[in-house]
Amino acid sequence: MTHIRYKALTQKSTSTPHAGKLLAWYDRHHRILPWRISPADYAQGLRPDPYCVWLSEVMLQQTTVEAVKAYFLKFIRLWPDVQALAAATEDDVLRAWAGLGYYSRARNLKKCASIITDKYQGRFPADIEMLRQLPGIGDYTSAAIAAIAFNIPAAVVDGNVERVISRLFAIKTALPQAKSEIRRLSRQITPQNRPGDFAQAMMDLGATICTPRKPACILCPLNAHCAAYTEGEPEFYPVKAPKKARPVRYGAGFVIVSPDNKVYLRKRADQGLLGGMSEVPNSDWLAVDDTATPASIARLTNAESAPFAAQWLPCGSITHIFTHFELRLSIYKTVTATVPPSNNGWWADADRLHEEALPTVMKKAINAALPDIFK
Repeated sequence: MTHIRYKALTQKSTSTPHAGKLLAWYDRHHRILPWRISPADYAQGLRPDPYCVWLSEVMLQQTTVEAVKAYFLKFIRLWPDVQALAAATEDDVLRAWAGLGYYSRARNLKKCASIITDKYQGRFPADIEMLRQLPGIGDYTSAAIAAIAFNIPAAVVDGNVERVISRLFAIKTALPQAKSEIRRLSRQITPQNRPGDFAQAMMDLGATICTPRKPACILCPLNAHCAAYTEGEPEFYPVKAPKKARPVRYGAGFVIVSPDNKVYLRKRADQGLLGGMSEVPNSDWLAVDDTATPASIARLTNAESAPFAAQWLPCGSITHIFTHFELRLSIYKTVTATVPPSNNGWWADADRLHEEALPTVMKKAINAALPDIFK
């Protein structure tokens, strides 16, 4: 992994009291992350590689820092720059991504790498609007790349920053309606110098001090400016609208094992949920309403929707939570040497399933039939 060294620049003083105190705290207490350069190296003129910033920020969407570290290092090892990633196949990228979830991110990663390579000669544009036009890069990611990689004073607002801003200003409006107000206030306190370090400092503050529960307010460098701390109710913020109940969908999954210990897989359609990923054969995932009976649910989860007639052994059920629904699959297993012809199916060695582009829900399904395949 490479970062970029520039001649150290003389910069203006910080523009807000929030920024001055927060950057001083960040200089001492920043998290050490594989895609980040330290404030000391930054002061010596070292700048983040935009490729590393982009890759990490895409991975961090809807995923924890701890989960991302190993994936980031694996991608950098496989594809050390954007041109190398552009040259990879989508299947290879999906295999490397398997387990991170939200697989449209991986497909957009490949598309974006190709555009950066072909249209921009391998260099990320140092412009928020141009960044925002690239696949998979929205308001947040474009601002993060602009601030961290290019020192542009953009307001970078993720979930941690939303919490910090909500508490600093005691915002009574509930999320998600409060998002525009939070962005406006974030822009007000973003400094002209070191905006990338400021953005990362806000993230670190939310992750380590201004936590959702039991925030360590006494240790916070901004407690003198925090309205929620003054009120004595920091955990009241951010205010959130009541969550809607997550609907439940039902179906069945079918694990087909050969006598020589292979598992039959197929590829999902390129479009839609888990597009282009590998899977075991499964039925449609159907939702039920409040009038559903145990008998009607059982009809959705029995072996009648199996891909072919066989002795299907029940192996229990699994539950997987997607963003907008909960999935419950009954799992069945059969052992056979042959399956009906298919143009998108193949046999995979059971001891090499970790190399396949299997999403977590499919790993759960296989584990139900073949315990401990994925540990």
